[in-house]
Amino acid sequence: MGTVPAKVGDASSPVLDPYTPERGDPSFVVDHYDLDLDYRVSSNRLAARAVLTVRTVERVDSLRLDLVGLRVGRVRVDGADAKWTQRGGALVVRLPRTLAAGAVAEVAVAYSGTPGPTRTLWGTLGWEELSEGALVASQPTGAPTWFPCNDHPSIKSTYRIGIECDSPFAVTATGTLTEIRTRGSRTRRVFEQTHPMATYLASVHVGRYSERRLADEPVPVTLFTPPEHAATACHELGRLPEMIHVLADRFGPYPFRDYRVIVTSDDLEIPLEAQGMATFGANWLRGDRRHERLVAHELAHQWFGNSLTAATWSDIWLHEGFACYAEWLWAEAADDVPADVNARCHHARLSRLPQDLVLRDPGAREMFDDVVYKRGALALHALRRVMGDDTFFGLLRDWTATYADGTVSTDEFCAAAADHAGEHALEVRQLLERWLAQPALPALP
Repeated sequence: MGTVPAKVGDASSPVLDPYTPERGDPSFVVDHYDLDLDYRVSSNRLAARAVLTVRTVERVDSLRLDLVGLRVGRVRVDGADAKWTQRGGALVVRLPRTLAAGAVAEVAVAYSGTPGPTRTLWGTLGWEELSEGALVASQPTGAPTWFPCNDHPSIKSTYRIGIECDSPFAVTATGTLTEIRTRGSRTRRVFEQTHPMATYLASVHVGRYSERRLADEPVPVTLFTPPEHAATACHELGRLPEMIHVLADRFGPYPFRDYRVIVTSDDLEIPLEAQGMATFGANWLRGDRRHERLVAHELAHQWFGNSLTAATWSDIWLHEGFACYAEWLWAEAADDVPADVNARCHHARLSRLPQDLVLRDPGAREMFDDVVYKRGALALHALRRVMGDDTFFGLLRDWTATYADGTVSTDEFCAAAADHAGEHALEVRQLLERWLAQPALPALP
């Protein structure tokens, strides 16, 4: 298909992530995924075809893709049959011809099987069969359980996801619904994701859901829920439009076209975010708004994690610390609980724990530890206290605007904070060094 230059601001030179070294191939990136899925709910059977538009970073004669638990039937590269080997979670495609650095090619993979989650350090991840339907929960390495991919957080791609399923079931996926067609007992839907997205944020939901619009402003908000949970879910999410207004004021405009919330009848261990959507088990939304902070948390990931994605998993605090701080900002705006109250409460709790975690590199096993979430939020609160509200929130709005749809690093955030701090740049750099790079918990300003 020819040769193109690397695009400005993309992951033109990815490297293997030390937290997930079994995933990803740094020799190429994927600019676009075109997925056609045929799913049978009763048998949990998937037959699919994926066409990947790949762009090489270096000269290559083979490509390694991640694919777990599904069997490949055919591979074609630019329309020509290609040889491949499949072992464990790797699909290695031998190219019909060597590709130079910067070359673009289409890799089509036909595959099928019974999708299921993969076991990892962080539990089971990926495609999950529910009592009636299925969902995808991939962070950080579950995406290969349902499509062949270059599974690396810094490689962000556009997507087209077509899925055909039994007509009684509702289906939603990451992206905008652009086509729906019913033939007999089967319905096909097509979703287009034009904002570049990391593989772990691609998602599909299948279930006996009713669909209702919760709000049209500031962005369309749609709820997918089993009918028996609809009233409770609507109450629990009643302040979501106001929440979007509040976080958009602090972080900048909501980054995507719409927002969808899926509520499953099956209990879920934790709420989940994907690009433009969040998922809650009904066990998290019981009608008392006890867990409303988590609604704010998952919403905040649309800015921090989805629009701005950490280029390496060691910088996970750039997702979770910001989302945790959004919980405190919502409590401050909606319930008159100053963020300083939450900050000092959690600082006291963390001070009683072992001081052995470095926030900017917590280690693979600890990257989803609650300490990462709370200490990340505390680092932001300390920064806010030093900078003042106007400068601090100006920094956050500039941060989300500058890196929208891109990847970010801790070093880039520290540089941005210092730039906004002006004559206090050295003080800000020293503060962030203490909070992010040293294990001892600093005192709050």
